[in-house]
Amino acid sequence: MGLYDDVAKILIPEDVLQARVRSLAEEINHLYRDDDFPLLVCILKGAFVFLADLTRHLNFRHEVDFMVISSYGSGTVSSGVVRILLDLERNIEGRHVLVVEDIIDTGRTMDYIIRNLRTRHPNSLRICTLLSKPSRREIDVPLDFVGFEIPDEFVVGYGLDFAEAYRNLPFIGVLKPEVVR
Repeated sequence: MGLYDDVAKILIPEDVLQARVRSLAEEINHLYRDDDFPLLVCILKGAFVFLADLTRHLNFRHEVDFMVISSYGSGTVSSGVVRILLDLERNIEGRHVLVVEDIIDTGRTMDYIIRNLRTRHPNSLRICTLLSKPSRREIDVPLDFVGFEIPDEFVVGYGLDFAEAYRNLPFIGVLKPEVVR
């Protein structure tokens, strides 16, 4: 059984995904200039594909750094316990910071990230997420740029995984129930 055979349905096809990433970059391009020199903080592992495509469409100088945050483990539902497994290498004090995330679900992880980064005194702190599940939100977090609002389904592809697999799918899809069990 192949990778694609495990997909029950495609929620966001590749062409729609790529078009929205380009338009998100255009929105972000209106916000920053070269002299702002923002730091894009990619939340690993899920956001790496989104960040790679997004940065290719940005027309201002910027830096990239990474954080690894754990809240899922290998399941499909957040454990509720948020931990930083890899922190930023750069000092963000006085910097413009744009957090790039793959998906905002309950909001707990992003709330934790925002609270943590604010203690480091950035000049500005904004959030860009590819996907948002408003129906699952437990904590309201400020989202500056949202690619797509999606229904309450466990999704994979374009960097998002199930048990570390399916990140390489070029679309956002939903797995067959027997695969997730």
